[in-house]
Amino acid sequence: MSLTPKPESKEKFGAATRLVHAGRDPGAQHGFVNTPIYRGSTVLYPTYDAIKHRRGRYNYGTSATPTMDSLTEAWTELAGAAGTIVTPSGLSALTVALMAAVSAGDHLLVTDSAYRPTRQFCDGVLARFGVAVTYYDPTVGAGIAELMRPNTKAVLVEAPGSQSFEMQDVPAIAAVAHAQGACVIMDNTWATPLLFPPHERGVDIAVEAGTKYLSGGSDLLIGLASANAAYYPPLRRTFDHLAPCAGAEDIFLALRGMRTMALRLREHGRVGLEMARWFQARPEVLRVLHPGLPEDPGHDIWKRDFAGASGLFGVILKPVPEAAVAAMLDGLELFGMGFSWGGFESLVIPFDCTPYRTATRWAPGGPALRFHIGLEDVADLQADLDAGFARLRAAS
Repeated sequence: MSLTPKPESKEKFGAATRLVHAGRDPGAQHGFVNTPIYRGSTVLYPTYDAIKHRRGRYNYGTSATPTMDSLTEAWTELAGAAGTIVTPSGLSALTVALMAAVSAGDHLLVTDSAYRPTRQFCDGVLARFGVAVTYYDPTVGAGIAELMRPNTKAVLVEAPGSQSFEMQDVPAIAAVAHAQGACVIMDNTWATPLLFPPHERGVDIAVEAGTKYLSGGSDLLIGLASANAAYYPPLRRTFDHLAPCAGAEDIFLALRGMRTMALRLREHGRVGLEMARWFQARPEVLRVLHPGLPEDPGHDIWKRDFAGASGLFGVILKPVPEAAVAAMLDGLELFGMGFSWGGFESLVIPFDCTPYRTATRWAPGGPALRFHIGLEDVADLQADLDAGFARLRAAS
């Protein structure tokens, strides 16, 4: 019996099977299932000739270790990429991707619905180094052609937006960008490659905050960026120049989380959609921002390009005083108030995109809440929220 599936046979397997087996080689680990944690900086060479000519798979701890290779090889296979880098956070992976694609004097297009720290990096660091940034309406689709300049070198997409949940026609945007030789970078954290295969849809560099669904435990900070054959060399080169190394223990935890990610993501998506429909029926709710709902403006794109939904979505309440929203949230038992998402626990945060939207106007019509639905019993979550809505009404 083979300890691992033969490499040439892996393509016939489904995503869940590949998640279990990718990046593992028990035969090289004395039969142990998981690649162990390799910690260290120095790698010893056996001879003068070996160190002079760098003869060896590993040369220093910042570039690669067997633990890091297990994760990058597995994620490369899952994403359908040519290669992957792993960094200490999703934001750090995104910054490496951006720096691999643009230089001083270049122009960058960024969706107006992008993760706010992404905007801060673009408006701060990239602008300081001479990169011009233009924000665009996330629903522009092929109309992005009108915003392209001769020096536009990259387009950053995020679908759906991390707070406002607009969908983007990624294939249409990619076709326009590639016609001009521009790179398409995507923050694919909401879906992961399980729900949206980025490189099949025209994305050149796909970034994931593994902190979320890859981890699944709210106890890990890690980022990944995968790239196709054209853009992996500059991505890897930029990573080597900066050396933003994730810790060995974090990489090990990411590998462990990956093995069960398909099951967890499927449940998050199922329960999340059920809760989104429940919110739709509430008299206190103005509308729900979830591309999996037929009423959502981006539903047709989601249905065409995505294999499912995750557990993150937005809820717009009907106008009420801020004190009423506070009364609702402060008394919740099962929904924690905290940033990030993707863990086993349910979360909620209030949000307002108004201060940082520039290409589009954020006018939701009422207080906005972002929910991440965890793995608790649905009835318990609904009962907790029902009591919260009672507090909201009493304080209105």
